[in-house]
Amino acid sequence: MSKFDYKSELQNIPHRPGVYQYWDAEGNLIYIGKAKDLRNRVGSYFIEGNHRVNGKTRMLVSKIRKITFTLVDTEIDAWLLENSLIKKHQPRYNINLKDDKTYPWIIIKKEQFPRIFWTRKVIKDGSTYLGPYASVGMMHTILDLIRETYPLRTCNLPLNEKSIAEGKFKVCLEYQIGNCKGPCQGFQTDDDYATNIEQIKSILNGKIGSVIKDVKQVVKKAAEDLNFELAHEYQKKLAILEKYQSKSTVVNSSITNVDVFSIASDERYAFVNYLKIINGTITQTQTIEIKKRLDESDEELLSIAITEIRSNFNSTSKEIIVPFELSLEDENIRFVVPKLGEKKKLLELSEKNVLFFRKEKLNQYEKLNPELRTDRILTQMQKDLRLTQLPRHIECFDNSNFQGKYPVSAIVVFKDARPSKKDYRHFNVKTVEGPNDFATMEEAVFRRYRRMLEEGTELPQLIIIDGGKGQLSSAMTSLKKLGIDNKVTVIGIAKRLEELFYPGDSYPLYLDKKSETLKVIQQLRDEAHRFGITFHRKKRDQGTLKTELEQIPGIGKTTAEKLLKQFKSVKKVREASETELATVLNLKQIRMLKAHFTGETLSVQTEDDQLPEQ
Repeated sequence: MSKFDYKSELQNIPHRPGVYQYWDAEGNLIYIGKAKDLRNRVGSYFIEGNHRVNGKTRMLVSKIRKITFTLVDTEIDAWLLENSLIKKHQPRYNINLKDDKTYPWIIIKKEQFPRIFWTRKVIKDGSTYLGPYASVGMMHTILDLIRETYPLRTCNLPLNEKSIAEGKFKVCLEYQIGNCKGPCQGFQTDDDYATNIEQIKSILNGKIGSVIKDVKQVVKKAAEDLNFELAHEYQKKLAILEKYQSKSTVVNSSITNVDVFSIASDERYAFVNYLKIINGTITQTQTIEIKKRLDESDEELLSIAITEIRSNFNSTSKEIIVPFELSLEDENIRFVVPKLGEKKKLLELSEKNVLFFRKEKLNQYEKLNPELRTDRILTQMQKDLRLTQLPRHIECFDNSNFQGKYPVSAIVVFKDARPSKKDYRHFNVKTVEGPNDFATMEEAVFRRYRRMLEEGTELPQLIIIDGGKGQLSSAMTSLKKLGIDNKVTVIGIAKRLEELFYPGDSYPLYLDKKSETLKVIQQLRDEAHRFGITFHRKKRDQGTLKTELEQIPGIGKTTAEKLLKQFKSVKKVREASETELATVLNLKQIRMLKAHFTGETLSVQTEDDQLPEQ
């Protein structure tokens, strides 16, 4: 049997929380585990000499032939999802390697004046169950805070309007100490109690802002009353509450027997993720890949995938959560496109998984065939920038100057979305005096494309101008002079907000900050800036050095340039011997140069020393 290549599998697993599944050669699910960091946890199984790997674990590892995983938002969600999947699938090695358990729920009992308590058993009695809670301590903290904030009854008396009216019950000690308002004797109305229950439901669903506000008031009042023990106690609870995520995106008690589907696609492939929700927990999850044959729409592909996956899993769910409306019609099924709330969060979890799966699969394909990545990026750029053809040849301009001095322009060239450094060019600005960035851009663009036209070189499909509307307008002036303004697409990029400007359009285009199109444009802009500033600094440094040498009596501009060409720097000129200097300077110049660097004052020179400058 071939050895499992776990290293290549690890490359596809992210450093994020989630649940991982191990499969054997026969396609059987043999182990399910959770992790705060999926890649680190899975990788630890394969490390030689790991003290945590015992004999049973080594046997498990020897049987692994495939690894799948599901991403979640938090480590708590990973605990809950792991628990539900283990109960559903009962993998062989989970029995040997871990202790399965049932997580607790908070129940709002269906009765008049409902009680609130925790339980490990979910019974279909009409009560509201919230959870489960991976952290029992957190659950008790929430219950304590609720009880201390909202007086509720804890007795199991069979309260109803008739028994209360007949005065069958008497208030107990809980009423006397202020933990209950006495609904058993009619001291609290049904409406007032129901209002408290609705607020508590909101808290348990993750809307804990009101509780935090109340607890802060308790802390403040306790401190004012010098009750520092109470203030300290509530301050600790406040810190826990502010960090707590009482609402899990994985589990919701109000969602029963529901299928969730999401899709992500490009020109060649589509990927569909499926989540099965039973009694508030995810019991099944899968992501499939579909290779497009024609120009199928996402609606068509998702409809096909839903039918196929539901058939494979024998799903009979009457409700299907989807990202958009479908034309599928079935009187026994209700399609839901959630906008807010719990179902929306489940859809977002599905979308998170399908997008990650798509990204990793495409990365694998593109490693095997780099041309796929190039074509995908260029196609996306053409779509995002509204181009008429693929931008296989892109050029980007940038200007640099220092207080109006040493102005230069630079152009970088990308071919097939990659730098073509042999085609980079610098421009020494010839016609512009002073700090005029617009005129500098106009000159550089004109000179670049006049030469390309003279040489018969093919023009780029896209020109990018590093700057706003002014620089873009200057570039268009040159292109119009050359008669090619309608032959190429030109855009300007403004640094501050990454705004893209088109000629004649006063409104900028904003691309998604994570889009590959914007990343390529940013790379072009940054590369042009780097290339231009390097040349600019070189010119500026040379100009500064020449200025220093020209200050020496007898050393003119021509001689200073010869010295720098010969010795490369002022430091080396200073350290050169008279013999070495004699290759450039005459005797008088050598003496004047040495005197300049040593600070000496020379006496009047003889006529023999007064030789003409070389």
